[in-house]
Formats: sequence, structure tokens, C-alpha cells
Amino acid sequence: MKKRPITICTGQFGDLPLSEVAEKMSAIGYEGLEIAIASHLNVHRYVEDAAYREEIQGILEKNHLHIWAISAHLAGQCVGDLYDPRLDNFAPDALAGKPEEIRQWGIEEVKTATKAAQMMGVKILTCFTGSPLWRYWYSYPQTTPQMIEEAYTKIKELWTPIFDYMDTCGVKFALEIHPTEIAFDYYSAKKLLEVFDYRPTLGFNFDPSHLLWQGMDPKLLIRDFPDRIYSVHMKDVKLNLDGRTGLLGSHLEFGDTRRGWNFVSLGHGDVDFDGIIRELNAIGYEGPLSVEWEDSGMERMFGAREAYEFTKKINFQPSEVAFDAALKTS
Repeated sequence: MKKRPITICTGQFGDLPLSEVAEKMSAIGYEGLEIAIASHLNVHRYVEDAAYREEIQGILEKNHLHIWAISAHLAGQCVGDLYDPRLDNFAPDALAGKPEEIRQWGIEEVKTATKAAQMMGVKILTCFTGSPLWRYWYSYPQTTPQMIEEAYTKIKELWTPIFDYMDTCGVKFALEIHPTEIAFDYYSAKKLLEVFDYRPTLGFNFDPSHLLWQGMDPKLLIRDFPDRIYSVHMKDVKLNLDGRTGLLGSHLEFGDTRRGWNFVSLGHGDVDFDGIIRELNAIGYEGPLSVEWEDSGMERMFGAREAYEFTKKINFQPSEVAFDAALKTS
């Protein structure tokens, strides 16, 4: 089993140009970037403009970085969501307040990102699907079984043509199981696989942080769906259920220390990364470990360095021999 590369998601550094992000992350030791199309890759220019492609490749080569996955999370959200004004922040300004136009933009953006990935030689698109069902997550007023089935059917209708296109490009879709998505926990993700008849195009971008705060054991997703772990995010979360706080967040902003949980830099939270690495070893996962750094209480470059060192230390490979093999006699 080969050593897994360590990469970092660029979305949290979207205020910096790609050239600066690449230089800083390479200096830390990262081997690659999970490049976000919302901030660091104009996929339309990449597909159409040879000079722009050379510029991007030049930045990567100069800093000895590789791309194993492209992130299209924001565009994907626009595909499956029921419209509300928050989606205006994801789509071009000219589309603000136009639900169907935003949806069509999201569809074309994901497909163009897929084409760009193919041209880069990248096999994984990490993404969201959006959800026509999320606003009904608490069944009051009552959410009927028919409403749930209709929502999954709608997602299948919207995403099947996109998945068809991805198949022609040789690119797989790695869904990040996440609140606000049609698949937000174990059983909703399992149902999504069933709705798509376990189509190989669809797998998971495994991110333990979103599972842990909901009360799940993230390791079980790896164990139960070993052939669907297409990508891995390294992200930690700290629980703070002190009797006042709850899992729903109280409408307190991320980073507020009164919250019941907060995303924190790697090693500062409650995720069992040792157990996760062991499960990844058990399924033979050799893809990147991609740091998604989110910690509102820590300076981000300090966090990026610390997260790299944490991931490097925990990125052990399985043993090739049983530890007690030397004790056996013939």
C-alpha cells in the first residue's frame, strides 16, 4: 500500500490568489491542493483558454503541487436546493432572485468543472447535491413519506444527466455528507445510494466532522461502504454539550464558545483520527488526505501548518506482518 499524499482545500483561503496559496502550502509541506472552483479555478476559462491552463499548471509545477480533486461544492448546492436568498451568494450577481436560472447555472458549472477535471487528468469532483427536503428535516408541520420520496426522486432527476456526463469524462462524484444535503447522515446517505441503484459514479467525500457532532461514529461509514470512499477530508470538531448548549447551534455563529460544537483545527477536537486511519488502511484507501481547515478561533496559517504536521504524524500505513509473527514456532 502506497503512502497517501497530504493536500489542503483552498476554499478557506479564497481571499488569497492561487499563486500565494500554492507558495504558502508548498512551503509547509503539502503535496497538493483540493482546488475550489468558487475561489481559485475559473473552469470556463480553463476549458476554453490555453494560456489560462498554462498559467494554472505553471503555478502548480513551480510549487511542486498536484491536484487529485476539484471542489465544486457551492455550484452543486444550487442544483438540488429549493431556492432561498442565501443561494444568491453562490451564483453570479446577475442571477440574484432567479431560482431556475441559479439552478441551471449550477448544473452547467458542475458539468464544466467536470470537463476541466478531465482536462487536468483529475478523477474526483468533491461536491454537494443540495436538497429539496432539508427545510423539512424536523417533521413539524408533518413531513409525509410521500414528500421524502418526491425529494429523492427530484434529486435523481436533476443529477442523473450530470452523472451521465461525468461518466463520459471519467470523473467520479464524491458527495460530502453534510447538513443541508439530501444525504446528511448515515441512513439518508444509504438511501441516496439506493435511489441511484448504487451507481459507481456516486461515492462519498468522507468528512468525519459532520457525522460526529450529529452523534454518529464516522468510522462505520468507511467500514460499511468501503467501495464508496472516493475522497477524504481531514476536519475536526469539538463538542461542548455543557447543559446549556444543544446540537442545533442556537443560531450562534461558528466560533462562539457558547455553541454546543465547533469546527476546530486538527487534534483539538473529538474526532478519532487514529481509528479512521485504521479503517482507511483496512479498505486499502490510497487517495489523498485533504485538510479542510476550519477554526474560527485560530489564526489560519498557524492552523494550516499544525494541521499538516498532525496529518503527517497520523498518516501511518498498515503492517505487512502480524505483530506476534516472530513468536510462532514451526
